[in-house]
Amino acid sequence: MMPFSDKELIPVVEKSLEKVKPILALDGGGMKFLDIKNGIVFVQLQGACAGCSSSNQSLKYIIERQLRADIHPEIRVINIPFGEESTIEKIAKGLK
Repeated sequence: MMPFSDKELIPVVEKSLEKVKPILALDGGGMKFLDIKNGIVFVQLQGACAGCSSSNQSLKYIIERQLRADIHPEIRVINIPFGEESTIEKIAKGLK
C-alpha cells in the first residue's frame, strides 16, 4: 500500500517520468502520463514505443524502475493503449 495519496503522487511521478522520456526518445518513442489510481501509474506509450515488441520491457525496466527508485519500491505502472483511456478506472478497481 502506498503511503501517499494519488493526488500527492502526481507531481513526483511527473518529475520522475521526465527522467525517462529522453531514453524512450532515443528509439523514436515517447510516453504520456495519464493518471494515478490506487497508487498505480497509468501511462500511454507513444511513437515507436506504442507498437514495439519491447514495450513491456521498457515499461518495467525503464519506467517502473525509475519510479521505484524515486518514489516507492512497490509502485506499479501500466500502459494504456491509445483509444482505451476510458478503461483506467475499471483496470484500477480490478488490481486493488
